[in-house]
Amino acid sequence: MKAFLICLISFSLSFQIGFCDIKLPRLISNGMILQRNAKINVWGWGSIGEKVSVKFNNKEYKTVTDAGGKWKVTLPQMNAGGPYIMQIDANNHITLTDILLGDVWVCSGQSNMELPMSRVKVKYEKEIANATYPKIRQFNVATTYNFKEKQSDFTSGDWVAADPRTVLNFSAVAYFFAKELYLQYQVPIGIIKASVGGSPAQAWLSEESLKKYPEYLALTNRYKDSLAVDSIKKADAAAVNNWNKNIDDQDLGWNSEFKWFNPNQDASQWKTMKMPGFWDEDAGFRSINEASNSSKNTNGVMWFRKEVIVPQSMIGKPAKLILGAIIDRDLVYLNGEFVGTTSYQYPPRRYEILVGLLKAGKNTIVVRVISNTGLGGFVKDKEYSIRTDKETVNLAGDWQYKMGYVSVPMPGGGTTFQYQPAGLFNAMISPLGNNTAIKGVIWYQGESNTSNPKEYQSIFSDVIKDWRLHWNQGTFPFLYVQLANFMQAKSEPTESEWAELRYAQLKTLSVPKTGMAVTIDVGEWNDIHPLTKETVGKRLALAAQKLAYGNSNIVHSGPIYQSKKIVGKKIILSFTNIGSGLVAKGDQELKYFAIAGADKKFVWAKAKINGNKVEVWSESIPHPVSVRYAWADNPDKANLYNKENLPASPFTTD
Repeated sequence: MKAFLICLISFSLSFQIGFCDIKLPRLISNGMILQRNAKINVWGWGSIGEKVSVKFNNKEYKTVTDAGGKWKVTLPQMNAGGPYIMQIDANNHITLTDILLGDVWVCSGQSNMELPMSRVKVKYEKEIANATYPKIRQFNVATTYNFKEKQSDFTSGDWVAADPRTVLNFSAVAYFFAKELYLQYQVPIGIIKASVGGSPAQAWLSEESLKKYPEYLALTNRYKDSLAVDSIKKADAAAVNNWNKNIDDQDLGWNSEFKWFNPNQDASQWKTMKMPGFWDEDAGFRSINEASNSSKNTNGVMWFRKEVIVPQSMIGKPAKLILGAIIDRDLVYLNGEFVGTTSYQYPPRRYEILVGLLKAGKNTIVVRVISNTGLGGFVKDKEYSIRTDKETVNLAGDWQYKMGYVSVPMPGGGTTFQYQPAGLFNAMISPLGNNTAIKGVIWYQGESNTSNPKEYQSIFSDVIKDWRLHWNQGTFPFLYVQLANFMQAKSEPTESEWAELRYAQLKTLSVPKTGMAVTIDVGEWNDIHPLTKETVGKRLALAAQKLAYGNSNIVHSGPIYQSKKIVGKKIILSFTNIGSGLVAKGDQELKYFAIAGADKKFVWAKAKINGNKVEVWSESIPHPVSVRYAWADNPDKANLYNKENLPASPFTTD
């Protein structure tokens, strides 16, 4: 946009001596996929009054730039096909190649939509190796924000076709979604990935819609002052940098003459604990250090060391050091050599071991773990091993450990600007809407709103309405993922903010032409980013077939609670989307139903399927009032499905 402004100023000063080159938005580029069977806008910028010609599919379209230097032509509806060439002529000449007509989906939300195929490679290596789909393409919108105004273009981005190399950067959920639709309909599928890890829903709302939420609008207005934003950034960065510097300066293992990652380090006085685990919970380190650390947990630097025996048969072969997940940061050494580092807790640690580094016999692994806040250590129920293609050395069990430095927690409360209201809408959605014809939206978000689930239905519904208004394309399908199961399972019925947010997502189905993929059976208790993304993509694709492609016969959802009827000591539940019938998956009795009387004290209930209904009761509740199903952070035993193997959504009858 700066180039255009410079051009416009130069033009005004030169009194129409000449014209400047026209400029296209990033989205209008080589390899793009345009929406079939819809009016297609092609637009850009140039000098005021400049004549522009667009030639496409044997037709020519002409226009003139307006008083703001913008131009746009609208192409008629066309069927799927290609590849095509587009010729744009003005003062300069632009030729765009390899253009396809197909279906374009915007893929948005937070980290579970952003998560690339490279992060799930361990589960989908064969899928990635076979991912040669030249008609499935992704445009990646870089993470950025703007509080002052709606942007008209992106700062970067290209259309990229899927192959075994490029697919590693594709959104995993969006890739599986696109692949399913491509195989079903054999039309090109374009995915525009506009997602940001950790982002709350309000960051994706426009400023106009935020007027309904004064506390969020006040934040947007506050951050319009770029000087204030710079000041906050500097203060936050200084606090974190000082903390990190102090960690490095004070860590005994880092600054001693004989560094602790050296395999010859004397570790005879190091303590031992079972790994994986957390040093405060599993080694009792919190109680040991209560006098020196006022925080609930012990933060700072902990060193871990393990000697392992590697057989001769693994030597000279490609190998990986797999260390599950570590909270929060790690630097890893094998036989005194650095092999890798990860800067935050979520990514799986899979470090390549250079051929020649492993030795037959004893090998020493040392991990420097930095805990910022909360618990520190190795996440349980993950793989910890040295692995070649055929052999594995298990690393779970006894590890030695020693504290390098006990620290106060890292300063909190820093401002993450891409999480603030309206910022992502202005920078990452505004350049798309009103100009870009799309088939619909898929959305995976909500984890960052679980601290205040009661407002989520309103905010999320407004996101849908806001985007539809901004696109001015009618009620396009908006398909979303209900939160997966996460965190430790509970033995008794309990309150749950994650359950409340799932229920808010369920109620959002009241917004027209929305669909929801239930995923309470594909999560991981110890990872907010579960690896199973193919199931998520396929369930979204089922919803798309129903709502976007008009397949009225498809069963696109698991059972959805509809109504209740109290009959004596039982509550009889009715459902929609029962498909071919209700089932208890695994041919077991139904699990994770809870029932309560007027006091709302829920207890586990008996439940059985009777035709297309579910009967729920408990001998301890003679006068039942309410039922909950799968109402927990992690309802890991919930097993109500339809015969199409789609899980029922969690719900409450309250």
